[in-house]
Amino acid sequence: MTIRRFYARPENIGQLVILLDESETRHLRDVLRLSAGDRVHAFDGLGVEYACRVERIAKRFAELHVESEVPPTAPESTLELCIAAAITPGEKFDLVVQKAVELGVRRLTPITTVRCEVRAKDALRRVERWRKIAFEASKQCGRAFLMEVGNIGEFKEVFETGDGDDPSASLFLFSERDGQELKADQNARAITAIYGPKGGWDDAELSYAREAGAKTITLGGRILRAETAAIAITAILQHRFGDLR
Repeated sequence: MTIRRFYARPENIGQLVILLDESETRHLRDVLRLSAGDRVHAFDGLGVEYACRVERIAKRFAELHVESEVPPTAPESTLELCIAAAITPGEKFDLVVQKAVELGVRRLTPITTVRCEVRAKDALRRVERWRKIAFEASKQCGRAFLMEVGNIGEFKEVFETGDGDDPSASLFLFSERDGQELKADQNARAITAIYGPKGGWDDAELSYAREAGAKTITLGGRILRAETAAIAITAILQHRFGDLR
């Protein structure tokens, strides 16, 4: 039997009662046709999940009775992985967002670069769409943690402000040229990975990254589409340093 999962804001979670907002209530009632007495799971977006029973369904909220705390279907990676990825056109970046969630990324920041195919002002309207994709992907893949999709930033901002919660995170910039092999360092528990656009990095960007202390990494000689590279490299990092075995 499939267990239906719903997101509840942390402030709406009590010791025995969880309240779902209007959007999740509408999905529970009108889409899934659930009713009082049905068993569901609720998660708080911070990594905690609960087994619940539907107690009451109103027009704008649903009340769940908490039966127990349960481990999420998909455990969180031991690696705190944040990625900064150059924006790609159309639905290509949608795929990057979805797969980043499935692969256990903690935070994704869309960035613009010298050779980026999309201008920041044209991509602004897509940020909320990416956040919705991340939200839905979390529900579907079993994660109890909601991957954060940051605001659109410029390339240099990743180095100036950092990306992620750990200031000691290893900083990797992936490039088709002028890099070194990725070495397995078992002490790397937090990584910020930067992925480039279809046209690759500008010379000035590569120089800036090195001066900022980033390791430039080149993986073999295959030519990959930008979105393929982002997904493949994320999986490699989770295999090398995380729990994807």
